[in-house]
Amino acid sequence: MQRVFEALSSPIRRKILAYLAHTDLTAGEIAARFEISKPAVSQHLTVLENAGLVTSEKKGQYVHYSLAPENLTNTLNSYVQEVCPVAKPLKNESAAIRRKRAPD
Repeated sequence: MQRVFEALSSPIRRKILAYLAHTDLTAGEIAARFEISKPAVSQHLTVLENAGLVTSEKKGQYVHYSLAPENLTNTLNSYVQEVCPVAKPLKNESAAIRRKRAPD
């Protein structure tokens, strides 16, 4: 539980969770949405993964990150994001990425 609270204590990590709400993203795709270095994003992803909030899967040469939906914390975080004015546009962007990737 301590790892979960530490992971959620960072605004950047909460934003990453919002971006992953509807689709998986690579570390590069996540990093492009922040004004921090790719290694810093990688560290944030490691914290989230160690807390059990995200999972990673190697697909080709990229590692894709996604929410661990079976985690109760993600369920609660998703609910909170519905009423959070900061997270709403990030979740909308996540949904738009998913629609863009969907085959016609």
